[in-house]
Amino acid sequence: MIFYVLIALVSGLISFGGSWLIWRLSHKYRLYPKIRERDVHDRPTPRLGGIALCAGILIAFAVGSQIPALSLIFAQPQQVLAVLGAALLIVLIGVADDIWDLDWFTKLAGQIMAAGLLAWQGVQIGWLPGLGTTVLLPPYASLLVTIFVIVLVMNAVNFIDGLDGLVAGVATIASSAFFIYGYLVSYGPTEQSDYFNLAQFITAALIGACLGFLPWNWRRSDDRPARLFMGDSGALLVGLLMATSTVALAGQTLPESGREQLTALIPVILPLAVLIVPLADFTLAILRRLRAGKSPFSADRKHLHHRLLDMGHSHTHAVVIFYAWTAVASGGLLLFLIPGSGLLIGGLVMLVGFVVCTIVTLAPLSRRKALEAAVQSAPAALTMEAHVAEFDPLDAAADAAESEHTDAESARALARLQKREASS
Repeated sequence: MIFYVLIALVSGLISFGGSWLIWRLSHKYRLYPKIRERDVHDRPTPRLGGIALCAGILIAFAVGSQIPALSLIFAQPQQVLAVLGAALLIVLIGVADDIWDLDWFTKLAGQIMAAGLLAWQGVQIGWLPGLGTTVLLPPYASLLVTIFVIVLVMNAVNFIDGLDGLVAGVATIASSAFFIYGYLVSYGPTEQSDYFNLAQFITAALIGACLGFLPWNWRRSDDRPARLFMGDSGALLVGLLMATSTVALAGQTLPESGREQLTALIPVILPLAVLIVPLADFTLAILRRLRAGKSPFSADRKHLHHRLLDMGHSHTHAVVIFYAWTAVASGGLLLFLIPGSGLLIGGLVMLVGFVVCTIVTLAPLSRRKALEAAVQSAPAALTMEAHVAEFDPLDAAADAAESEHTDAESARALARLQKREASS
């Protein structure tokens, strides 16, 4: 464990220092794009943080290669080089997109090339779960399935990169759960060769890089937003490494017994469960854009994180909600590993957690409905005096363009109405 902590520490320190350097250089040379219509920030912000993340990953690999205890990880240099080559390729594509705004076809081609490089060098999904059994994939099918999964996860992660600290935090929580899973199933007094593996190493380096970057990407207050964005280069890199670690650990070890099948399925289910909201967002966005006759990779402001803000959540609240959903999904699945009653305990934790997360997510809607009901039941003269008539969506005089308000604005309006009612 101490060696993985060291790798995470090295990656985190390089990522933190690299983020500071990128931030300084970006402001010095004005390396930041104009604010786009779909953006939620209101000031130009550098978005080349993916370079710092990549630097942390690369240095972590360089340091790890010099540690004798980790030599087994580098016993297959072609896979290590494939991971590093794919990471560099995806960061270059992302940086070019952050600076010049590449078309979707060029970005997709670069993603397929990066995923193809990994699959070509043996980081592949070799089997799929069937009904009570496992299905071995022929080489060509294994190649295609691997490329599809890696590209899908990359884009799902990239799609939720719209709020300060969102991707870095979600990736840290999900990767920590995945690391714990790998530790539990592979560690043992005589299983050091299984414990020191490429998937665990990638996960440790990714956790460190994200934690080192997060202080620069965190919104400290409404007037102190993130100083640096990871951009497409960082979001795609995070998605690539999360998918790669999953494939490297679970995609090539064929389970035999029923218990082994359940254990082996967790690293397959875990990323899907953790990314279920981003994957749903990705699917809905593709359908929405195709239905409108647009490119499936065109940008808009209708993602789930945008909708949370429109519902009335603050920026920080929306990010924490995503963290909560991720923690519940990943923590519940880890509890499945408890012998005997794991399924029951994990299922109950996930059920209760999801109910609580749903209530918190939808809370602004209930508060807004309460305000609307109060305005509709109050006398017209009273609502005019309290200046809350616009909060009634049924009022034909209400301007639809001005009827969208934050949760704080709705709360203040309800307080004004209640004060007027009490004084009258």
